[in-house]
Amino acid sequence: MEKRAAKSRAVPEQLFRALADRTRLRLLNLMGEQEICVYYFVEVIGTNQPKISRHLAYLRRAGVVTARRSGKWMHYRIVVPTDARAASILRTTLDWISQDPQMQRDRQRLTRQLRAAELCAPAGCASPFSCAEA
Repeated sequence: MEKRAAKSRAVPEQLFRALADRTRLRLLNLMGEQEICVYYFVEVIGTNQPKISRHLAYLRRAGVVTARRSGKWMHYRIVVPTDARAASILRTTLDWISQDPQMQRDRQRLTRQLRAAELCAPAGCASPFSCAEA
């Protein structure tokens, strides 16, 4: 039990490595206060799904992201670390990157994607492809 608890705690090196990559910062920026389907990360960032998934797995191992499966889709959200120092570092980083022009453009693209999905999908539909499937 002790090993499991120790393994689940983010160590400083893991957190700093997780925050030291531009793609991972872009993913965190897109999540912000909301849960996001991996489909939207691929669309907004413009890279392939395996690369996005590798970066999300890295963030999960660092303890700053959690995932939930809904059908065939994975949804990700930020989890604030329980350690006050790690939480402060994460919050400061999120605040800082929100001022970056590329990060702001990413958020605008995400907002457009989510609005289009709302207009397109019937209420309660979990598939971002509902328009293409109709």
